Amino acid sequence: MAELASLVQRLEVAVTRLEAVSGPGGGGAGGSGAVSAYVEAYDALVSGPVGEYMSLSKKIGGDVQKHADMMQRAFSAERQLLLKASSSQKPAESVLTSLLAPVSKVIQEVQSFRETNRSSPLFNHLSAVSESVPALGWVAMAPKPGPYVKEMQDAATFYTNRVLKDYKEKDKMHVDWVKAYLSIWTELQNYIKQHHTTGLTWSKTGPVASAGPAGPAGPGGPAPPPPGPPPPPMDFGGSSGGDSGPDTRNALFASINKGSAITKGLKHVSDDQKTHKNPALRAQGGPIHSSPKPFTPPAPRPTAAAPATARKLPPVLELDGKKWKVENQEGAQGLVIDDTELKQVVYAFKCNNSTLQVKGKINSITIDNCKKLGLVFDDVVGIVEVINCRDVKVQVMGKVPTISINKTDGCHVYLSKDSLSCEIVSAKSSEMNVLVPGSDGEFVSVCVCVCVCVCVCVYGGVYTWTVWKVMGLIHKAGLVTCFGKPID
Repeated sequence: MAELASLVQRLEVAVTRLEAVSGPGGGGAGGSGAVSAYVEAYDALVSGPVGEYMSLSKKIGGDVQKHADMMQRAFSAERQLLLKASSSQKPAESVLTSLLAPVSKVIQEVQSFRETNRSSPLFNHLSAVSESVPALGWVAMAPKPGPYVKEMQDAATFYTNRVLKDYKEKDKMHVDWVKAYLSIWTELQNYIKQHHTTGLTWSKTGPVASAGPAGPAGPGGPAPPPPGPPPPPMDFGGSSGGDSGPDTRNALFASINKGSAITKGLKHVSDDQKTHKNPALRAQGGPIHSSPKPFTPPAPRPTAAAPATARKLPPVLELDGKKWKVENQEGAQGLVIDDTELKQVVYAFKCNNSTLQVKGKINSITIDNCKKLGLVFDDVVGIVEVINCRDVKVQVMGKVPTISINKTDGCHVYLSKDSLSCEIVSAKSSEMNVLVPGSDGEFVSVCVCVCVCVCVCVYGGVYTWTVWKVMGLIHKAGLVTCFGKPID
């Protein structure tokens, strides 16, 4: 008997321990017990690389810290989804979309923050995060979530390389920030490879996941209320309707068969009883019923004020580090940048109906989203880029090796005698003209055809125009005649 009592006591202790671990709901994720193994691995990822990224972002401060706070909420929302998946079976697609909504909402907030802060000095940091944050959508990218995260990481590398270029010799903290941020996606790929190789792993034993905020109810939860009583049956044999039997139908058909005699029972209305012929009747009270009016579409509501008038950014012309910023200029004639150095660059953004002159020799010039802007510069050792512009004019006074025109409608390029050897590359653009000095000193215009890529080269006064097109492989399409001179 003593041995039996001892076994019973040990069994009670074991049962108590099992109940403490499983929790009241019977599932590890739904109660107060231990979570799934892959949720613990995800927590290690958040406390490791994500924690280091948050710490460095807080030290940098500004927009980077605000962006990092949004990223922290994104990782927290994804943890809630993993917690539900660890204790629930995979639901239907409609419910799954609702479960993914919190993560998707934070991703949109991260990307919108970058778009509203394009003038931020830390724009490359914001762009790196914004381009790669869709990687958190790997939970819906079956059967290859790992390669999807790698693709998003590669999208961020373009901007992280810019951060390294700008801060490699200035501030090591930004270099460490880049390493910490990229390590998040590297470790996430390893995590997916170990726990979710072909997609998010759902539980096979728990209840089907629901879109509610709370976890699935345990077996002891209340049962749903029973359905209401069915509606009463319709009485097809009753006399409550308009058809009370065969006698009524016979009377109806008999009245129809009367022909023209059916109108004999109508009362004649004399002229003194007609309102349109008796003004005295119209003067009496009571509404006059008229025939229905034809349909007229509702008048359009006045639209709200345009966003451009609600938020007009101030004009900018300043040197920020090695970058000359020329932004939001409207009708500014005579903008001049003369205190230049070889390592400096010029970036013109949203300048309309303005002229800009850049003196001296600089590294590069970029014109972005400008309309009717005139640019005159001396020498550029790198490249002059024209992007998303309309009706712009670019004049070279000295030398420039390359001019790039992308997504632009209307661009006139004036070359000097010293810049006849430059390359002009265009893509997705139209209405482009290249003007070169002739023998009499006047500019001669050359229309650049619309194609995938156009390269105009001028050597020793003999003009050559080579048009390249993409048709499976890049090949030489042929030569044409320029300025009335045949090309050999």
